[in-house]
Amino acid sequence: METYLLDWANLLIRWVHVITAIAWVGSSFYFVFLDSNLIKPTSPDLLEKGVDGAMWAVHGGGFYNPQKYMVAPKTIHSHLHWFYWESYSTWLSGFALFTLMYLYNAGTYLIDKSLMDWDKADAIGIALCFLGGFWLIYDFTCRVFGFRKNGEAIVGTVMLLVITAAAYLACHWFAGRAAFLLVGAMIATAMSANVFFGIIPGQRIVVAAMTSGKPYDGKALAIHGKLAKQRSVHNTYFTLPVLFAMLSNHYSFTYTHEHNWLVLVLMMLAGAAIRQYFVLRHGFKHGRNGNPIKYAIAGVVVILAVIVWLAPTSKPAPQATLDKASVGSSALPKTDTAAILEIATARCIMCHGSALQQKGIRLDSTAFLEKNAALVYQQVVVTKLMPMNNATGITSAERQQIADWFKAKK
Repeated sequence: METYLLDWANLLIRWVHVITAIAWVGSSFYFVFLDSNLIKPTSPDLLEKGVDGAMWAVHGGGFYNPQKYMVAPKTIHSHLHWFYWESYSTWLSGFALFTLMYLYNAGTYLIDKSLMDWDKADAIGIALCFLGGFWLIYDFTCRVFGFRKNGEAIVGTVMLLVITAAAYLACHWFAGRAAFLLVGAMIATAMSANVFFGIIPGQRIVVAAMTSGKPYDGKALAIHGKLAKQRSVHNTYFTLPVLFAMLSNHYSFTYTHEHNWLVLVLMMLAGAAIRQYFVLRHGFKHGRNGNPIKYAIAGVVVILAVIVWLAPTSKPAPQATLDKASVGSSALPKTDTAAILEIATARCIMCHGSALQQKGIRLDSTAFLEKNAALVYQQVVVTKLMPMNNATGITSAERQQIADWFKAKK
C-alpha cells in the first residue's frame, strides 16, 4: 500500500510541477518576446507618459496594446499583477518531487554504490549542497562582475565552468539519472532564487517609492530595474538546459553513457544556443542584433554530433557465458523461461516477488515472466534501467541471456 500511495503522490506532484512550469516558462518567454518587439513610440502622448516601448497584438478576438515604461510610470491606475507565484510554485513542487523520489528513496534512486558508497545522510546532504552552493556562486559572480565592462561574458564563462564541474562531480558521485536531475534542479533553484531574492524585492522598492506620494529619484531606482533585467535574461537562457535535464531521465542512453557528464554539458550548451536564437530573432526583424541564425545552427550541430556519438555500435554482441555461481547450477537451455527465472530469482524478486511488487510487476514465476517478457526486455536489456542502479549486480552475460530469450520467443 505504501508503494501504491507513493506512486500516486509522485504522479500528482509531477502533474502540478509540469503545469506550474508551463506557466512560468510561458510567461518568461512572453516577456522576452515583448522586450524584443516593443518599439519606442513617436506619439507625443505616449512619450509624455514615459512609454519606452509599445506594440499592437491581436489574440482571441481582441486587440492588445502592451506598453513598457523605463523605471516606472508616473502613476498606476489599475490593478498591478506580479509574476512570481509561477516561479515559486514550480520550485516548491519540483523540490517536493525531488524529495519524494530521490531523497526519500536515496538508497534506490540517488546512490549508485559502484560510483560512491555513500551513507544516505551524506548523499542527501551533498545533493542539497549542489542546490544551495550553485546559487551562492552564481549570485556572487553576478554581483561582482555582472555590471562591469564585458561583465555578461565573464558571468557566462564562469557559469559554464561551474556547471561543467558540477555535472562532472554529480555524474561521478550519484546515479546517472539522479545526477542529470540534480544539475537541472541546481540551475532551476538559481532561477527561482533570482525571482525571490533579486527581481521581486527590487520591484517592490520601486512600487513603494512610486505609491508613497513623495518625490523619488528615478535614476537611483533604475539599479533595481537593471538587476531585474539581468536576472530575467539569465533565467531565459537557463530554461532549455533545465528542461533537457528534467526530460532526460526518461532516456537512459543519455545518463548511462560512460561520459554522461559531457553529454549533459553539450546538450545544455545546445539548448542555450538555440534559446539565444529565439531571443534575438525578434529584434532581427526590427533591424537589431544581426542575423542570429548562427546560434540555432550551432545548437543543432551540437545535438547532431551528440546523436552520432551516442549511436549504438553495430558490432554483434559477444556470446553470453553464464557464471554458474551467480544464477545457479541448472543446465537448462539459455533461452528457456525457467533459466530466466533463475536470473530473476537472483536479481529481481526482492522488488518484484510475492512480498513486494514494485509498479505492480511480479517476476517470481515462469507465468509472470512470460506475461511481462516485453517489459523485462525493455527495462533490463534495452534501457538497462533495471535493476535500479544495478543494486543486485546483474552481469552483462545475464542481460544478454535475457535478450536471447526474448528474441527466441518472437
